[in-house]
Amino acid sequence: MDVESKYAIDCRSLADGHHAFDFKVDDSLFEAMQSNEIKGGECEVHVEALKSESMLALDISISGKAVVECDRCLEDCDVPIRFDGQLTVRFSDTLQEYDGEQMWVAYGESVSLAQYIYESIVISLPYRRVHADGGCNPDMLARFTPASDNDTEEE
Repeated sequence: MDVESKYAIDCRSLADGHHAFDFKVDDSLFEAMQSNEIKGGECEVHVEALKSESMLALDISISGKAVVECDRCLEDCDVPIRFDGQLTVRFSDTLQEYDGEQMWVAYGESVSLAQYIYESIVISLPYRRVHADGGCNPDMLARFTPASDNDTEEE
């Protein structure tokens, strides 16, 4: 199963009204997106959808973890992911560019959330990505020595 269809909602079979969908994110999403930043991860995605004749309003929640490089020791590090967002999918014969908040699809087409989910995980990454205290590789940390004030002063 390709990644686009793994995270797709088939709009053809949806009646107007409320619907809920759940997806599991695994390493395959990050591999398909050719992510340099995220090495892997596991997240749960919950989607609350309200479908009408002309659009699909989605409330999307993502929680889990991503594997990234630790800023301190450069080893793999799990960081928590938490995201809540909205996406509007508009059905139209005239398609427009996806802008991160609105997506346009032809009537009767499936909606793939793969790109939206990936981007949401990326923007949920913390600015500083480090292991919890004591979690860094001590051998790697031993290679780094903090600069002292004496080392930086001009003589």
